[in-house]
Amino acid sequence: MTDQLPPVLEVRDLRKTYRSGDATLEILRGVDFHLERGGFVSIVGQSGSGNLMGLLDAPDAGAVLLDGARIDGLPAGRRDRLRNTAIGMVFQAYHLLPELDALENVMAPLLVRHGALEWLRVRRAARDRARDLLDRFGLGGRLRHKPRQLSGGEMQRVAIARALVAGPRVLLADEPTGNLDQATGAGILDALCELNRAAGLSIVLVTHDTAIAGRADRIVRLAAGRVEASPASACRLAG
Repeated sequence: MTDQLPPVLEVRDLRKTYRSGDATLEILRGVDFHLERGGFVSIVGQSGSGNLMGLLDAPDAGAVLLDGARIDGLPAGRRDRLRNTAIGMVFQAYHLLPELDALENVMAPLLVRHGALEWLRVRRAARDRARDLLDRFGLGGRLRHKPRQLSGGEMQRVAIARALVAGPRVLLADEPTGNLDQATGAGILDALCELNRAAGLSIVLVTHDTAIAGRADRIVRLAAGRVEASPASACRLAG
């Protein structure tokens, strides 16, 4: 009998306080959370957890674990490496590089990973991988378009493709539809559901919108910095 694998992502007793003027805001007050492999979980409520799980910010106390190994206390270089290889991130703002076209934006994480010399060897495979992802998201005819030439929904699909190009173990989507109209946002959520169901991608969706959260297969609600019990849902396509 083999030991059960740990969750792909887990936080234990996570605590975070921010200063706002003279006030102290306790954002997280001992949060426990886990994401099973191939799971799709929504986190609802003011949390700051997306930045903490993505290693963009450090908790005051508690731990963040990836595949059972603690990652929040790693040196900066190793945290950067994990964000480049194991943790894909999508934000409300698309953060595309305006001087690069869609294909180049998607390829950018692979260029960062391999460096200039090795890039010459892997460039063709990286281009093929980026093109395949953009084709999958219906952007095969927009490869050479700069961000200013794309709609909001198209830019977000480019951002998702960029987050996936390195084959991450988990995707963190922090308010990914916040800048989009309802129909376009529904299409982005359909794409996330399809990635979860067809490709088995493990996803954490952070949102304030309970309707959006309901697209995941499990909801974690935060209130006053703590987890509230909530019923299970089911990842489903719009319509």
